[in-house]
Amino acid sequence: MKLAVIGVGLIGGSFALALKQAKKVSHVVGVGRGRANLELARERGIIDSMAADASGCDVVLIAAPVAQFGTIFSSLKNFSGLITDGGSTKRDVIAAARGALGRNLSRFVPAHPIAGGEQSGAAAAKADLFNGKRVIVTPLPENEEKAVAGVQDLWRACGAHVSRMSAEEHDAVLSTVSHLPHLVAYAMAHDVAKRENAARLFEIAGAGFRDFTRLASSHPEMWRDICIANRDLVLADMEAFSRKLAHLKKLLQENDAAGLEKLFAEAREARNRWIQSS
Repeated sequence: MKLAVIGVGLIGGSFALALKQAKKVSHVVGVGRGRANLELARERGIIDSMAADASGCDVVLIAAPVAQFGTIFSSLKNFSGLITDGGSTKRDVIAAARGALGRNLSRFVPAHPIAGGEQSGAAAAKADLFNGKRVIVTPLPENEEKAVAGVQDLWRACGAHVSRMSAEEHDAVLSTVSHLPHLVAYAMAHDVAKRENAARLFEIAGAGFRDFTRLASSHPEMWRDICIANRDLVLADMEAFSRKLAHLKKLLQENDAAGLEKLFAEAREARNRWIQSS
């Protein structure tokens, strides 16, 4: 099998490495905007060659920022193989596919690996990134079951647990547990950086601040596109979170120690249950 990866970064590069390790692909073609990144990917053995498009390949993974998907899909309208993606939003990606792929729409099976990280580029790719991680597939009505099964098999070969979900549910869930947390981390890091005593604050900040703001080291272009693409749901989650902050503010203003401790205890219990079950 010959694989083309459009966007050889953390997700795309790791997908290629995992499938090579599983002996599912014999040749990987890298397609992307940055020559230096593609050269690095070839040096690391992630890709075997570079090309301007996916011609001659059997499978394409699109792992570029989601705002680029419309242009990428247009370049694949005559592609005869299987197409999938690793985009963090699905409604906009599917809309772009419908507008550009034409009769090839049935070949596109949307997917999203829940296995990212704050590092980016070919340098961050690793073969075991998806081991034990969840990959959500959001099939289209136009997909044949054979195509969906083919994409699921590829992700399973990477070591992932695959499940199916509608695009609408996917975007709503990810808005709450991924997109909003990234926004909050960016906001916190930006707020501290713009304060007059920023240097002193960063000097004293410990592991808690480092862990909380880890997401702010993520790729800005990628997260710009995700937040804009899913903005209706992200805005709704921001509104709900603002109400939670307002409630905390009220507890502090009223010196309600018992109420504050109760909220903290409930939050800790919920998180501990989640960690223990994952």
